[in-house]
Amino acid sequence: MLVKAYAKVNISLDVVGKREDGYHLLEMIMQNIELYDCLELEKIKKGIKIECNKPYVPKDDRNLAYKAAKLFMDTYNIKEGINIKINKNIPVSAGLAGGSSDAAAVLSAMNEIYEKKVSVKELCSLGLEIGSDVPYCIIGGTALCEGIGERVTSLEPFKGHILVLVKPNFGVSTKDVYKNLDIKRIYKHPSTETLVKAIERNDIKYVSENMKNVLENVTLKKHTVLRDIKEKMIRMGAIGSMMSGSGPSIFGFFDDMLKAQKCYEQFKEKYNEVFITRTI
Repeated sequence: MLVKAYAKVNISLDVVGKREDGYHLLEMIMQNIELYDCLELEKIKKGIKIECNKPYVPKDDRNLAYKAAKLFMDTYNIKEGINIKINKNIPVSAGLAGGSSDAAAVLSAMNEIYEKKVSVKELCSLGLEIGSDVPYCIIGGTALCEGIGERVTSLEPFKGHILVLVKPNFGVSTKDVYKNLDIKRIYKHPSTETLVKAIERNDIKYVSENMKNVLENVTLKKHTVLRDIKEKMIRMGAIGSMMSGSGPSIFGFFDDMLKAQKCYEQFKEKYNEVFITRTI
């Protein structure tokens, strides 16, 4: 079976509290984009085998696709094995849910391959054991995600909007970003409710100018180059620019493909991983 695992960007990311177990309580608007990994799944006699076109991607139980396959096999008592070939296009450690999206694709595909007829709700519960972005990646589209990521509410689709995405030549540890976040020092929060209404109106201008990610407080302070990328995107015609997830990827929305193309070409001179894409 061949499946596509789509990347996501955050239109908003707010931290609204912290649980006793240390997990942060979130309120986020997530959006799939037309950038994806291709996964090919095939039954084998036994075990889990991961192949990948990128040598730096782990092929053992550190890989979220591997974890998803093992969890599915253990939960539903599957004795056969699976071979998973990953053609990776989504940058890693980038705030784009690449690994989570692969895991979600594996859970959904194995559900079909083994004809288990597991509900989406049950798949999302399984996914949450792997990572907080996995339930959203199973559902996809435009969605409001709350709690630690387990409450996913689909929103009006926000399709077809152009964005340029820049992933600088370094990664960011999500764990470290949350560890260094001081909730008491977040003075500006996104207005999630107002952004949801703007999405319903398909108001790209309002969304672009009012999207907010509170994790920028940590990542942009540590990596000032990200602030420069944001400012350059605005100068080059982006209606708004923001960091996705815990970073370091920065994206900007454009209402003009020519401006987006020029911006893409400028960044491509300096960075390897630059994309011009759309929301889906």
